[in-house]
Amino acid sequence: MTDGPRTGGWGPLARIGEWPYLLLVLTVSFWSGNAVVGRAVSGHVPPIGLAFCRWSIAGLIVLAFAWPRLRREWPVLVRHWRIVLLLSVLGITIFNTFLYIGLQDTQAINALLMQTAMPVLIILWSFVIFQERVTPLQIAGLLVSLSGAAAVISRGDPMRLLGLEWNVGDVWVLAAVGCYAGYTALLRKRPEVSAPVFLAVTFLTGATGLLPFFLWEMLVQGRTLAFDGPTLGAVAYVAIFPSILAYACFNRGVAMVGANVAGQFMYLLPLIGGLLSVVFLGEQLLWAHGLGLVLIVSGLWLAAQGQRRKARR
Repeated sequence: MTDGPRTGGWGPLARIGEWPYLLLVLTVSFWSGNAVVGRAVSGHVPPIGLAFCRWSIAGLIVLAFAWPRLRREWPVLVRHWRIVLLLSVLGITIFNTFLYIGLQDTQAINALLMQTAMPVLIILWSFVIFQERVTPLQIAGLLVSLSGAAAVISRGDPMRLLGLEWNVGDVWVLAAVGCYAGYTALLRKRPEVSAPVFLAVTFLTGATGLLPFFLWEMLVQGRTLAFDGPTLGAVAYVAIFPSILAYACFNRGVAMVGANVAGQFMYLLPLIGGLLSVVFLGEQLLWAHGLGLVLIVSGLWLAAQGQRRKARR
């Protein structure tokens, strides 16, 4: 594994760039808010329009930081244009667009359940592409964390999971999860450029891929973005927190601990999302939240121990 995304040019991020687990917790926190916002504005904000504006704005903001380095690092990007394009399509064009489309129809609990499949899919992609094997401790950690996520999602009642209804939105979300698992596994192949340059190029490349679909949604379906408070607030949030900050933190975290360990932090999504609902929506704090916290953290610790042992071999 290479050193991966550097934090050069980020200032504050450079000071916490050596704390991968903090970076990954921040990533999941921002993404938990993304799912809440995406579901909250479904039916009001068109999904492709939201994704296109998100990545266009995020890309332009990052470009302001990346511009001084972009000319120097452009030849490296050109030499590796295939992997840059693939990462842009998987992680930017497809992932969040499919997620927003799916959230138009599916229940939030379904979306959370399917996202818990991401760590397993990351391990599968890593094995298929790079023949990377997992240790028994990593598998144990994965199972323990999965049980913790299930406890939170089911609110401590396993029968609640058996009573779920599934629809076409779930297919979109599952496809999104599979694509992002591939993006995560492939991050080790990203070119040796600074973090702002990599993010700016992938964000803007991904937004360019969305442009024809955005125009189709607007001109054919007649679904346009309204310039009102909910729309502007949603676009501002998703452009900054789950885009710029989350991707910078996640890419750095993957570079430091590997895709398989980083992927298991996805099990924090239902836990943090549930706690956010308690704080901001006044929902009840349940014993299942505490149980989930203990199990998920224990699983993450086991996975980290397995990764350290594998690295020492």
